[in-house]
Amino acid sequence: MKLQIESPHMESARIDVAIGHLLRGAIAPLGDERLPSGIAKTPHIGPLWLGLEGLAGDEQADRVHHGGPDKALHHYPFEHYAAWRDELATAQNGGEGFELGGFGENLSTLGLTENETCIGDVFSLGEAQVQISQGRSPCRKLNLRFGVPDMVSRVHSTGRTGWYYRVLQAGYIHAGDALILQERPCPGWHISRVQQTLFSDRIDRSALMTLAALPQIASNWRTRAANRLLEYKSC
Repeated sequence: MKLQIESPHMESARIDVAIGHLLRGAIAPLGDERLPSGIAKTPHIGPLWLGLEGLAGDEQADRVHHGGPDKALHHYPFEHYAAWRDELATAQNGGEGFELGGFGENLSTLGLTENETCIGDVFSLGEAQVQISQGRSPCRKLNLRFGVPDMVSRVHSTGRTGWYYRVLQAGYIHAGDALILQERPCPGWHISRVQQTLFSDRIDRSALMTLAALPQIASNWRTRAANRLLEYKSC
């Protein structure tokens, strides 16, 4: 893994991070409610086709809130799992279940987190090219997945959300391929900063105006930024 920051504001960076695992999953019942969900992912050996709406053989039960062009590929940093296990060792589930694939990720890496990635970052990945479209805004299925009633709020408060890519160029990818940064059109708009702007109690009018007009961010997050601006004006 290579990550070299060439300016204090991350206007230019060299990122070359190997994919540790490539994961996919089928729809299966989740939790006591037996809700259909594709959140459980397992590692795949060998190449997989990455199309405009995701990996071949990867399924999503709720296509309204999951999947689609702006959520084609989910990336979750593997280093977050150790923190979750430590923090939730005394929770109802004893910290169990926090293993690879637990967050429904398609890509797992070490050395790249929400603080080093920006909205709009374009990466080459095997034969494909992908672009970060938004951070993850988890639904209540995470609560069911881990048996922790407030898991969704914990994910938001820690900022350990992961992020999504849109696919700019389809192609075959496999574990061991490198994510190599090609373009950074939105320097400074790290995933962590965007999450804080959109989901914290504090309203940053200037930042929200920028996000509401940012073409690289997913349309539903532009809408969220615009709606938060309306909240500001109505106060």
